[in-house]
Amino acid sequence: MTSSGAVTAVSDAVVPARRATGSAHRVAVAAIVVAAALCYSVLALNRFRTWRSSTYDLVIFDQAVRSYAQGHLPVAIVKGVHNGFGPHFSVLGDHVSPLLVLLAPLYLVYDDPRTLLVAQAVLLAGAVVPLWRFTHRELGVTAAHGVAVAYALSWPVAGAVGFDFHEVAFAPLLFAVLFDQLSAYRHGCGRRRHVALACAALLLVKEDMGLALAGVGVCLLLPPLLPQRGRPRRRGDVLLGLGCLLGGPAYTVLATQVVIPAFGGRSDYYWSYDHFGPTVPAVLWHVVSQPGDALYTFFNPATKTHTMLMLLAFAGLTPLVSPYLAVTLPLIAERMLSESPGWWDTGAHYNAFVVVPLLCAGVDGAARIARHRRMRRSGTVWTAVVVVAAVLALPGSAFGQLARPSQWRWTDDMRAMEHAAAQVPDGALVETASSLGPRLSSRTQVLLWDRIPRWAPWVVADVARPQFPFCGLDDQRARVDLLQGSGYRVVFRERDFVVLHNPDAVPRLTAPPAPPCGGS
Repeated sequence: MTSSGAVTAVSDAVVPARRATGSAHRVAVAAIVVAAALCYSVLALNRFRTWRSSTYDLVIFDQAVRSYAQGHLPVAIVKGVHNGFGPHFSVLGDHVSPLLVLLAPLYLVYDDPRTLLVAQAVLLAGAVVPLWRFTHRELGVTAAHGVAVAYALSWPVAGAVGFDFHEVAFAPLLFAVLFDQLSAYRHGCGRRRHVALACAALLLVKEDMGLALAGVGVCLLLPPLLPQRGRPRRRGDVLLGLGCLLGGPAYTVLATQVVIPAFGGRSDYYWSYDHFGPTVPAVLWHVVSQPGDALYTFFNPATKTHTMLMLLAFAGLTPLVSPYLAVTLPLIAERMLSESPGWWDTGAHYNAFVVVPLLCAGVDGAARIARHRRMRRSGTVWTAVVVVAAVLALPGSAFGQLARPSQWRWTDDMRAMEHAAAQVPDGALVETASSLGPRLSSRTQVLLWDRIPRWAPWVVADVARPQFPFCGLDDQRARVDLLQGSGYRVVFRERDFVVLHNPDAVPRLTAPPAPPCGGS
């Protein structure tokens, strides 16, 4: 055989081998996505089945998406009435999240809150694909599989799945697409317009995504932070960087100050920075003029430090040496500088907004370390660390519920809730305890049973278990007494779940919200 023939034979053997290897990787990635989507769906649907879902926020989004599916603005009567905005309130006056309209066609197939739970599971799992591509390009195939598994098992994702539904469902996928496009552009195999489109799509998740885009702008503008892999910096790169750096925060201001009020909301509704000042410029001046005060607030109380350490540990600490950390810092600062304790901890869904940017920063940081001659194996070590960290956090996360028999067991309370919900006829306007709202939302108009009487014809109350937003069981019992004294008749009672009905009741849906518990 000639030398050229030998080379051809070797080439003919190598190409199928590479194709087989590539197919094996695709199958592995697909398996991770499918397994994650199934796991997330099972967890969320079991919470729904066992009456652990809540009116806030699942019914809000259920009503909004159903309204979209009917060709209207995303009206959520439960949100508007409870928060004093009125019964025709559009959730675009709460958060600018127009991507929710993409879920409306699903309601033409199956009109039920569980549709949102499954859709969220698929969206969260779908982030694995672009995240795998990003990691493969930056750190290799072994790390790509490890990062995909670590993300799928991560406690921030578990927090989102365990919080019913939220617009955060779109954030990991779109962040992963953005970082994948940034990476492809850095390596010369992507296009700038794809990066720009990914940035634009991210803005449709929520109004504060503009803050994250400012961090993207920093990465694009500073050559030492984001080298273009041997290519000179182009004018378009600078324009895109400036667009993100300036346009992102400008969009957040526009969405908050103009769009939200235009849809009936208040620009200051979620403002919780009065300890720094009444406006954004005042806060910025306080931070610049008194950095020590801002730094102290950023890390205190200890809950904030714990959350940030958990996030860094999840990403293997290497985000600290990556410029991509700039994408995450504004979103974390937004939470840690706030007066709202609900934003500080590791529960709920808020950490899922930053899970992919942090993990990508970790990948990039590990890749930078691995490029040093003496640290070539550090990428493998880092990958093992993040996978082990994700696994160790499983029992304490919402995913740990899957292994607890108590989370699957049907109880007498659940049977009572099912019987109580069955008393309410289809199409009725009903005030219901938070835990029953999701099971009634597909066939009735649900209002939250709250601290202001709304005088709906039907009321489903709970006088034995604390219910949001009441201040205590005494308040809940006093409300039932008030209703009975106002012409309502008890038509059902089981295990202190009470169904009341007054066919002559005249709903009052424009009352202001109740003051905080303990307030005047």
